[in-house]
Amino acid sequence: MVQEITKPQSDSQFRYSLSDIPLKACYTAEDLKGMDIKRDLSEPGEFPYTRGIHNNMYLGKLWTMRQFAGFGGPEETNARFRYLLSQGQTGLSTAFDLPTLMGYDSDDPKAHGEVGVCGVAIDSLEDIEILYKDLPLDKVSTSMTINGPAIVIFCMFLANAEKRGFDLKKLNGTLQNDIFKEYIAQKTYLLPPRPALKLIQDMMVYCTKEVPRWNTISVSGYHIREAGATAIQELAFTLADGFAYVDAGIEAGLQIDDFVPRLSFFFNAHIDFFEEIAKYRAARRIWARRMRDHYGAKDERSLKLRFHTQTAGCSLTAPQPENNIIRTAIEALAGVLGGTQSLHTNSMDEVLGLPTEKAAHIALRTQQIIAHETGVANVVDPLAGSYYVEWLTNTMEEGANEYFRKIDELGGVMAGIESGYFMKEIADAAYRFQQKLDSGEFKFIGLNSFTEEAPGQKIEILKIGMQYQDRQTKRLQDLRARRDSQKVSESLSALKDGLKKGEPSFPLILNACKAYATVGEISNVMRDVFGAYREPAVL
Repeated sequence: MVQEITKPQSDSQFRYSLSDIPLKACYTAEDLKGMDIKRDLSEPGEFPYTRGIHNNMYLGKLWTMRQFAGFGGPEETNARFRYLLSQGQTGLSTAFDLPTLMGYDSDDPKAHGEVGVCGVAIDSLEDIEILYKDLPLDKVSTSMTINGPAIVIFCMFLANAEKRGFDLKKLNGTLQNDIFKEYIAQKTYLLPPRPALKLIQDMMVYCTKEVPRWNTISVSGYHIREAGATAIQELAFTLADGFAYVDAGIEAGLQIDDFVPRLSFFFNAHIDFFEEIAKYRAARRIWARRMRDHYGAKDERSLKLRFHTQTAGCSLTAPQPENNIIRTAIEALAGVLGGTQSLHTNSMDEVLGLPTEKAAHIALRTQQIIAHETGVANVVDPLAGSYYVEWLTNTMEEGANEYFRKIDELGGVMAGIESGYFMKEIADAAYRFQQKLDSGEFKFIGLNSFTEEAPGQKIEILKIGMQYQDRQTKRLQDLRARRDSQKVSESLSALKDGLKKGEPSFPLILNACKAYATVGEISNVMRDVFGAYREPAVL
């Protein structure tokens, strides 16, 4: 582990954060010696944006309330979108099922039993047309949580928007499209890292010109944290990935201030309240300094780190699931006090299955109560000046900088992925935390403490049956019979030839999507050209 935190000789005067940072019982001005308030803190909306990227923050506009939704087929998810919008949600966030995430069609043998289970099943442009039918894509921002075949799904989204008459230059939303964290943590990748990065570069170039309001990458620490990383590891690895994407955009010929403003971030909101707030504040400061001092960015928008937050799925428990409502509220409050631009609150049942409508309703109401009843949105960065918060923010920044130095020594993010460095760091951290759980050092209410012998709370669970797979398979068969087979074949052949020659992939994939080629067909072409990826084993 890069950041070796030496525990004090006596534990009697110390406690530890969730990420094992030793904490004193009380913090004073002595703990901030050497901190320059103007340089390191400044005012909200001013460099280095420690206190927030806007001078009025939520006094001007509340964060976007973007509940993650997706299950079954596009019809069911469209209905859930409509329900959430009717209840006050202000942005769409789309979850896709595992076959879609892995680039397989619903009738592929590898997809059997997984269609629609952990998100919505999408096979073709036709499914996208149903998924977003009648939704005001020009009035609400749309987020899509997909990575390996992100370029395919986004091409389908744009083809649908174009058919409906929307001006692509006015569309607003975010594509996750963070392939680095897939190799590091989540593992839903299609291709080896280098050709996968080339697809992202092609998308950045295309969208900078044609879809300029779209966030082409949401650099995601969320899944890194869910895999077992500490808060400092999440901060460091996420920002290191962000720097690597900046390097990739410059390598593709883009000017830094033309594309960096369209990079956004996605962080976890875990249960250690102050640690999470400090993490977000440190992230803004690190990003602003690196963009200005290292990359020479001039546009203020390039310096401002914008991020979405999701409460921690890994902090939820199956025993006593209603306790999860409390955990989510605390985590969401940390995201708000940390200055998030967008927020998803997990439903109490997500550790058991996909959210029911009732659970999603409670999760959305949690955000609304924080926004409109608690008063925390009335003041910008109310925790600024707290000795503890400022010390912890500085500690987060120092820990992240240590990791940046190590990653640079390895040769960068790509070298770290190919060597298995990130995976080992996260695995070691997850093991240390599991030891804390097993020993009872960390009390997890309902799981290893305050447990109940009786089953206790029983809640409704949303179960996804095989009917969605049957319907998707039938729709695919009908589509293949109706579409222009020659046009599909020609578009896939052109894509294969273009990929082999290193041509820009985005227009070729967009053309195939417009011909109603499927996610699996397009993904298979990419796999044929670039091969599959097997990650290095780490011990």
